[in-house]
Amino acid sequence: MRLADYTQGRDNNFNLIRIAAAFSVLTSHSFPLALGPNAVEPIADILGMSLGMIAVDVFFFTSGFLVTASLLTRQNVKQFVWARVLRIYPALIVVVLLSVFGLGLFFTTQPTRAYLADAKIYEYVLKCSTLITGVNQHLPGVFENNPYKNSVNGSLWTMPYELKMYITLTCVWLIVQWIPANKVKVPVNKVKIFKVVLVLGAAISGMLLILVHFNMVNTGGKFLKFFYMFFSGASFYILRDRIILSHALFSLFLLLLIGTIFNKHIFFVSYVLVLGYCILYFSYIPSGIVRKYNKLGDFSYGIYVYAFPVQQSVAALIPGVSPLVMFACSSIATMTLAVLSWTFVEKKALHLKEGWLNHHRMSFLFPLGLPRSKN
Repeated sequence: MRLADYTQGRDNNFNLIRIAAAFSVLTSHSFPLALGPNAVEPIADILGMSLGMIAVDVFFFTSGFLVTASLLTRQNVKQFVWARVLRIYPALIVVVLLSVFGLGLFFTTQPTRAYLADAKIYEYVLKCSTLITGVNQHLPGVFENNPYKNSVNGSLWTMPYELKMYITLTCVWLIVQWIPANKVKVPVNKVKIFKVVLVLGAAISGMLLILVHFNMVNTGGKFLKFFYMFFSGASFYILRDRIILSHALFSLFLLLLIGTIFNKHIFFVSYVLVLGYCILYFSYIPSGIVRKYNKLGDFSYGIYVYAFPVQQSVAALIPGVSPLVMFACSSIATMTLAVLSWTFVEKKALHLKEGWLNHHRMSFLFPLGLPRSKN
């Protein structure tokens, strides 16, 4: 069956994949946060990339796939932007405020009055709550004696990149929509142009990424990697009518990845080329009992934004903690916070999205202020 046959509804494993990715980041961070910044998990020495790096790539790919689907389904920038704001910022602002005025006050070595009077904590709140100009990692006197010193929430560094991907996607859509179709002699399909631009962007960035890896060009850095992952996800959605999800093809790609793990350079090329297909195979093909996870909720975002400060707290409270104990203790606390975040912040924010959309639908249906049904 083609990928398009699976994308009609919400019966998929994306929530399960994202929570697995979030726990992979937590696992990866357990080593440097327990042992110091030079410590990495064993898989990083074999593959040339950490489990956390792979997990972040999974996040960006799935985000590109799902967010592009959202934009093309709505074809309304206001609705799209509002949906993205409600998905990112409510939970983010809560974790930032808790980090500064809860965790920070508890762990700082400064007197309470001096800590609260320090302008750096308010700069931290502003930058980490908006993401526009990047994020801050330090709060005065907090975690300064940890193995991984001073950093309060190192996981947030990827989020400005995520925001840039949303902005880029929105800007491409707006630019294409502004094409003056009435001044062109041939018919212009703006949605088709939008799709072509995204697919070309993904293809070009993928080629550049491989060239950068082999030191043939020097450009892009982390932005290029995230750009490729996000827009290759977008491209898979755009080309969904032409992509077949096949057991045989997945098995071939999986064997390719396994067969190249002992050569970091060849593995990287294989990884870049087949990761997206493997993610979508796992997202749609395995069914049955694994789909029951969707009834629990989407806790991945909460795990991602809470794990790092929880792990730093564990390192501060248990000097000399091992990576295994770090993982065990922080997993329990982080999962608890993630469930609370989903239940009382994220899910309620998503209800605001639906309320806003319903209001605007009604505004469209009743533009003259005619009476509306209470049902």
